[in-house]
Amino acid sequence: MVLESLMSPIKAEHKPLRMFWIGVLYATVAIFLSVWIFKAYSSLVMVFLTTTAAVPLMYRTMKQQEKRDMEIPKEKNLLKEHSRVIEFLMFLFLGFLVAYSFWYIVLPSSLVQTMFQSQIQTIESINARIISGSVAQSTILAQIFLNNVKVLMFSIFFAFFYGAGAIFILTWNASVISAAVGTFIKNRIAEIATNATVFNYFHMFSLGLVRYMIHGIPEIGAYFVGGLAGGIISAAMINHDLETEKFRNIMLDVLDLILIAIALLVIGSLLEVFITPLFF
Repeated sequence: MVLESLMSPIKAEHKPLRMFWIGVLYATVAIFLSVWIFKAYSSLVMVFLTTTAAVPLMYRTMKQQEKRDMEIPKEKNLLKEHSRVIEFLMFLFLGFLVAYSFWYIVLPSSLVQTMFQSQIQTIESINARIISGSVAQSTILAQIFLNNVKVLMFSIFFAFFYGAGAIFILTWNASVISAAVGTFIKNRIAEIATNATVFNYFHMFSLGLVRYMIHGIPEIGAYFVGGLAGGIISAAMINHDLETEKFRNIMLDVLDLILIAIALLVIGSLLEVFITPLFF
């Protein structure tokens, strides 16, 4: 009850930066509880506990946004309201990402291997598929985009069937990206191990985040937008608002959100294939 009551949707909209620190707190508490109680399964338990802390906020947010769909007639104004929600959810995600990445770097390697076992296996599987053959950039672009669309569909369906379920997909993604960021930082630090300073660690940490956030921000934003769309439909069904005359407004808003999410995925895929490799 303590963690889930720290922030309400209204407060989060007005002070979105606080959600970053809320995300850091949720992820950090989840990490240490999972290692303390379920060490052998901590790679999944920490994601579950982080999600559990965030679900009440997500659920109240979905209900609030569905209510606004019923009250605000103009789609332009609705999208403006939704943008505030996406903003604070992005800060929440970044909090998860920074916390997971930080503990990946500072904790002993033997413990990290257990804590991020599932995430490391996921990264190795992705890398194996990339290395398995040399293909054209257009093919890589199509593969990345289709994979991202699949994750978007999961976000929509999880939010639809489980209300705030999309936050589980996003938390899992945060943990996987954190393992990739942490590995990148450790490898870079190892190259200059004899001369490594605190500045080097901060520099590599920032560099690691930038590497994955160049394309990660639009992609994660797309998943939140899709999750919001699924959550609005879910809340509308629970409240029986689908039987009202304003059902058309709800469906129009959901359709717009899904189209925006797809557009963000296109941008993210282009950045991942053509821009990120120029710097890393």
